[in-house]
Amino acid sequence: MEGHKKYYSLVSGGCAGFVEVSIMHPMDLIKTRFQIQRGPEDPNRYTSLRDCFSKMYRQEGALSFYKGILPPILAEMPKRAVKFFTFEEYKKLYSFGDHLSTPVILTLAGLSSGLTEAVFINPFEVVKVTLQADRQNIHKQKSTIQTAREIIRAHGFGSQGMFKGLTSTLGRHGVFNMIYFSFYYNVKDIVPTLEEPVLEFLRKFAIGLAAGTIGSCINIPFDVAKSRIQGPQPVPGEIKYRTCFKTILTVYREEGYLALYKGLLPKIIRLGPGGAIMLLVNDYVLTWMKTNL
Repeated sequence: MEGHKKYYSLVSGGCAGFVEVSIMHPMDLIKTRFQIQRGPEDPNRYTSLRDCFSKMYRQEGALSFYKGILPPILAEMPKRAVKFFTFEEYKKLYSFGDHLSTPVILTLAGLSSGLTEAVFINPFEVVKVTLQADRQNIHKQKSTIQTAREIIRAHGFGSQGMFKGLTSTLGRHGVFNMIYFSFYYNVKDIVPTLEEPVLEFLRKFAIGLAAGTIGSCINIPFDVAKSRIQGPQPVPGEIKYRTCFKTILTVYREEGYLALYKGLLPKIIRLGPGGAIMLLVNDYVLTWMKTNL
């Protein structure tokens, strides 16, 4: 892409993010709820996806499944625009302008785009997790703006404020994007294309689904650490979860290895198909723009 066409990926990535978060947000919320509960001693713990859905619906109302959606909606279009745009730019950077797409270049470009995305998205994640962890009825809950103001007023923009949990966010997005982009674009080139449009769509969707699922399975310990650090602490006023790797170690020692995979099922349900949706929307919008604009 030359000239203004290089920025088409900003638009296509933004469209991909908006569509994905609008469809998949409830599963992100449920994933966060599972990740912040700490074991059998938690009186409000959820025992299964069905139990979580049922309790939230009865106690918090139907709209509770969209708690915390405004931060990702506000962030998702620029966030995914950054994700896809920087991925394309890092590909050019690592191929030294030759526009190569070797597995190593795709992996490095994916990692770099994830780290860039993480810095951008972290303040939105802090607000989102704070809202998602609140078990009040949604009509009694503070607004997104109120919550953000309270966090800034109390803690500012530092490591206990809007950039709380940045290291774990860097780990989550860096690892995910590294696998997500590398797997999708490498496998997409290996698996033969199909002439039938519906079958070709399903081919791309299946590869995107696999990319999102594998990335989710590998990066989830960072995701659990992020939720613990950004969510409510076990004892109010005491900071138990402070840094990424120490949090992972603490969860492992106190709750066992499987605790690092809390919320994996809703995460896969969200980012498996969600990851496929993003890649497909990005590809189709980008192709349409190149053809028609």
